[in-house]
Amino acid sequence: MTPPSTPIETERGVALIIALMAMTMMLALGSALVLLSSSETVIAANFRAAHEAIYAAEAAIEVTLADLRIVPDWTLALSGDVRSLFVDGAPSGTRTLIDGSTVDLDRITNQANCQKPTACSPADLAATTTERPWGANNPRWTPYAYGPLAGLLGAQTVNSAFYVIAFVGDDPSENDNDPALDGFSASGSPNPGNGIVRIRAEAFGPRSAHKVIEASVARVELPPATPGEQPSTELRVLSWREAR
Repeated sequence: MTPPSTPIETERGVALIIALMAMTMMLALGSALVLLSSSETVIAANFRAAHEAIYAAEAAIEVTLADLRIVPDWTLALSGDVRSLFVDGAPSGTRTLIDGSTVDLDRITNQANCQKPTACSPADLAATTTERPWGANNPRWTPYAYGPLAGLLGAQTVNSAFYVIAFVGDDPSENDNDPALDGFSASGSPNPGNGIVRIRAEAFGPRSAHKVIEASVARVELPPATPGEQPSTELRVLSWREAR
């Protein structure tokens, strides 16, 4: 006759099962902590890149303002006949960033002007849309200043991996139906957009960081401080907003 099983025999292997369950729980907890830590690192890096992109776009606007200050006729900038000293070649083609990614200046220009990557037709440029509701007076964004932000100050290197491009465009309040001309009115009536241009700056960087800032700036003539002194002009920023 077989003797009845003792409690020790019936519980054999329980300790091993409990140990395995504990190890599984600890492994899952450890994996969760590693994943959380990695996610927070990525989020922090993306947050930093986004903020750097804003600063880079703002820097592009500032250099554009400095250059426009000495351009006597803004029509030259709107038509592309005059550009900033801050350029890295022709306003077309691709540029390679430090992280190996590329930006296509033609594609960026087309996206700004007609929201598509391919060339914009005259009808596309004058189309009335939610983003561009001015029809024939829609700004025609023309590349004005562009290049790696690291070379913005020439010999003095800027510690940045971003590429920036600043466009200039006619103020849409104009009534001449010619975005390549600043402030002309065929009827002889005052043109509300005379002496006003828009600037659109885009910054591209690591982790697909991309920010767009738009500003509107006016040339204001100041009366002479003393009799006989020549009047002077200054630039006045009318608006400044983050578009993306």
